[in-house]
Amino acid sequence: MPETPRKSAGTATRLMLAGAAVLVLLGIGAFWLAARRTAAPPAADEIVVTVNDATCEPATLEVPAGRRTFRIHNASDRPLEWEILDGVMVVAERENIAPGLNATLSQRLAPGTYEITCGLLSNPRGTLTVVATAESEARQAAPETREFIGPLSEYRVYLGRRSGQVLTATAALSERIAAGDVEGAKAAWTAARVPWREIAPVSARWSDLTNGMDPQADYLAKREEDPGFTGFHRIEYGLWSQGTTEGLQPAADKLLADAATLKERLGALDLAPADLAGNAAAFAQRVADQATGSQTPYSHTELAEFSADLDGIAKSALLVDPLVAAASPATSEALHKALGNARSVLDGFMVEGAWPSYDTIDTAGREKIAQAFAAVAGAAGAYNAAIGLE
Repeated sequence: MPETPRKSAGTATRLMLAGAAVLVLLGIGAFWLAARRTAAPPAADEIVVTVNDATCEPATLEVPAGRRTFRIHNASDRPLEWEILDGVMVVAERENIAPGLNATLSQRLAPGTYEITCGLLSNPRGTLTVVATAESEARQAAPETREFIGPLSEYRVYLGRRSGQVLTATAALSERIAAGDVEGAKAAWTAARVPWREIAPVSARWSDLTNGMDPQADYLAKREEDPGFTGFHRIEYGLWSQGTTEGLQPAADKLLADAATLKERLGALDLAPADLAGNAAAFAQRVADQATGSQTPYSHTELAEFSADLDGIAKSALLVDPLVAAASPATSEALHKALGNARSVLDGFMVEGAWPSYDTIDTAGREKIAQAFAAVAGAAGAYNAAIGLE
């Protein structure tokens, strides 16, 4: 029996849609290959590090002290982050480096021996040796100014209050999980995340706490099934993706203990003047790296977190703004402009006063957020040089 016109039209439509889907996939593939092939060659002063599934190449580096630029090439098949670590402290990092692509990182390095991460959190770390120079020795001898006592004291109070809020909210989260209250646990989890992100310019520098409280499944060998998948995102996965509190109590108890450790560390933290703007700039770049991906992949609450990030970045950097404004008005103006633009970009996504789910934000929107935070990172990164701290 011959096919009816309606069936023929339906078949043709399905074939057209299938063909269009194939073309889209081919286009994405072509774009990815083009990105791999057309990446600009490294500059003469860039230090190239290739990260594969198991290690860094080279895994042992030696560089002179001072500002150094690294080009990180991801030769693995998963997104990765690359960090320079001083013990448990993160000196510098780049996140969300896509497979086959590169990211650059510039950091002023003091003499010493550091570790570098090489792909998955479980991979062996490499070694970075920074050799002293005449310039670095002179910088170490430079005295600190009394003008920073007030800003540093104010920031310590801020960190103490916010870390107390994290501890209170994680305690409530543990209680709600123990009670089997999914909705109550979600509310407590969300309440904990805001102050956690506000103090991230500092807390994110402790790699051991970050890897215990905030590890992403993508950076673990077995993803959600990995024993190292704990902390906020393990709980987030259980509450939002699985819809249950079952099995979450050990993660909640550990998170609460880690929150107490965080508060203790912040209370004893010895901040340097350069940390105020420096940590803000480093964290703003981290957020820029995260914005194109998914920071809370199960609850999709990224926009609320980016808003808290911006508040924390502004609090840290602007404590030295009066000094910067007196020394270099243009530098101060640039950061205020970047912060205002980032706030405008984020607020532009609100729907009736509420943050929409991040999975509704398209690639262009995410890139706009990333660019806004990158601009904040660049502007805040100029603060220390303007007041003689770099």
